[in-house]
Amino acid sequence: MKNNELRFGKEKKRISFDWVNDVFSWLWKIAIVCAVAFVLVWFFGKRVSNIGDSMNPALNNGDIVLVNTLIYNAKNPSRGDIIVFKPQGDDSMHSYMKRVIGLPGETVEIKEGIIYIDGEELEEDYETTAIKEAGLAAEKVKLSEQEYFVLGDNRLSIADSRSEEVGNVKKIDIEGKAWFVASPAKHIGFIK
Repeated sequence: MKNNELRFGKEKKRISFDWVNDVFSWLWKIAIVCAVAFVLVWFFGKRVSNIGDSMNPALNNGDIVLVNTLIYNAKNPSRGDIIVFKPQGDDSMHSYMKRVIGLPGETVEIKEGIIYIDGEELEEDYETTAIKEAGLAAEKVKLSEQEYFVLGDNRLSIADSRSEEVGNVKKIDIEGKAWFVASPAKHIGFIK
């Protein structure tokens, strides 16, 4: 009888010790998740509010967008990326979000509502509205080795590289790539 009682007592102590190990294990896992979340938000989660309807239907007025601020340290923006930038490098202005159309060294021209890159018609695989105003791109626009030509998906708005206020976007003025709509709830998701 005493042997059974002793054995039961040892198991009881071991169970309580296992519980303490479980608690420390969970606390360690929570600390790691919090550290990873902090790093992700710090480097990939700059929040920017979309102002206006120039990026409809991809982005709506008032959408809170997360911006990957590291990606363009490793690679250059690609055609079709939605970038976040300060127009003309003016830090006092709010950040703009537009889609990359023309890449460094290319020539962009808009004729009769059609975008031409180096004389070839641009095929786009995202939804846009028709272009009614070519703005600066009515004439050929030659991009330097550090410039991008950007347009909003709502092409009726001319607050993009077609206007002098925005013009060509220099790589140094690009803050990052818009990748996720964080708010409002009905728009949450990855950006196409």
